[in-house]
Amino acid sequence: MIEIKEEQLDMFAEKEFGILYLYTPFCGTCQLAKKMLSVVEELLPALAIHTANLNFLPKQAIEWGIESVPSLLIFENGEVTHKKYAFHSVEHIYQILKEYAA
Repeated sequence: MIEIKEEQLDMFAEKEFGILYLYTPFCGTCQLAKKMLSVVEELLPALAIHTANLNFLPKQAIEWGIESVPSLLIFENGEVTHKKYAFHSVEHIYQILKEYAA
């Protein structure tokens, strides 16, 4: 996974597709979800999953309507098209992301 900062978020507006995982450092559920995403990333190497600490993105949190962390955002043509807050299992995340790996 690739950690990005606020100034790098423009890449999602410019790209046709992107995946962004939002977390906060002291969130235990976020740490577990990140481990699950790491496994999925190994299974789907064609996907580039970016991560960002939501504490440093207050403006974007409001703009994107983030309700909680962890959250997984899928961008298509510069817009957030999907938000996922529930990380039930590796299989669950894999099923969500495998369609984007083609």
